[in-house]
Amino acid sequence: MTRIGIVGAGAAAAAATYALDEAIDDASVTVLEKSRGVCGRAATRRRGDVVYDYGANYVKSEDDRVVDLLTGTLDTDGLVDVEEPIWTFDRDGTVSEGRDADEHKWTYRQGLTQIAKRLFARTDATIRQETRIDRLIRDANAGPADPQWRLEDDDGETWGPFDVLCLNPPAPQTAELLRSAAWDADVRTSLVDAIEDVPYRTVWTGVLHYPFELEKPYYALVNADKDHEIGWVAREECKPGHIPEGESLLIVQANHDWSVAHYDDDLGENIRALAAMTVDILDDDRLTDPDWTDHQGWRYAQPEAGVLEGPLRAAEDANLYCLGDWVAGEGRIHAALRNGLDVSERIVLSR
Repeated sequence: MTRIGIVGAGAAAAAATYALDEAIDDASVTVLEKSRGVCGRAATRRRGDVVYDYGANYVKSEDDRVVDLLTGTLDTDGLVDVEEPIWTFDRDGTVSEGRDADEHKWTYRQGLTQIAKRLFARTDATIRQETRIDRLIRDANAGPADPQWRLEDDDGETWGPFDVLCLNPPAPQTAELLRSAAWDADVRTSLVDAIEDVPYRTVWTGVLHYPFELEKPYYALVNADKDHEIGWVAREECKPGHIPEGESLLIVQANHDWSVAHYDDDLGENIRALAAMTVDILDDDRLTDPDWTDHQGWRYAQPEAGVLEGPLRAAEDANLYCLGDWVAGEGRIHAALRNGLDVSERIVLSR
């Protein structure tokens, strides 16, 4: 039996779990996730009849294997495409027509979390949520060709042993975990140093709901010059099945500098500030007072660059693999899914 432990249940972990379960006949996969949900920043919430993706907004069709995964491997029931285009705005809030790109902008009627839910459901993996891993333990008696890994959670429970260990948290959290690992100091230090060099964008997201429909020719606006306090405004009603007729819901994401400066500020003040800026951009005073709101701070929202491959490959010699969008070097769901498939292939070849 090949025992595989995976820390984190993000999109990359879900893709890797599915691929490993398919490719290794005797695989026993255990996924340990600190939160109550799966799919990481591809997160969905529901309020009554309203469904909204409050982290990542959609999956792009930029990778053939990911396209095959979503439209061939997985059930396409409920898979929907955002047809409206993305336009731009500048530092002054001036809106301009953007390009109507050819790629798809996919989500599900039930939200983006369906990606991980559907991938995990196709496996025999054990998925344990609300389990926060605090420590990695390398079996000192294991030989170099057959290292054994164990995990300790914040309740002191030990998981494993695992023949293969995969780490899917954001880079800073992965580095913190690795510092606790008692194994080859040179390899560990080199890996931690490389991971800590991955820069991240912080995003504070406001969710603004209104009891009326917005008449706009676009799905979303993106700040093209990256010099406005808001980076992204999206109309969730453009996603079929998400917002009831006669209502609107805006996902408003602040830029990195604003998000860092206001991350721990009063929630109400942050929402009012984002709503006021949205009024200026969309030129609609009705948006000043949403009838209900939600929010989420993403301290490690998107990696701005990738990680050096050398330290990653050295760790893989000890059957420890890192995966996620930060490994791919692109903060997109399709990149995370692709990376999960790539890592699973290397694990299979190593068996």
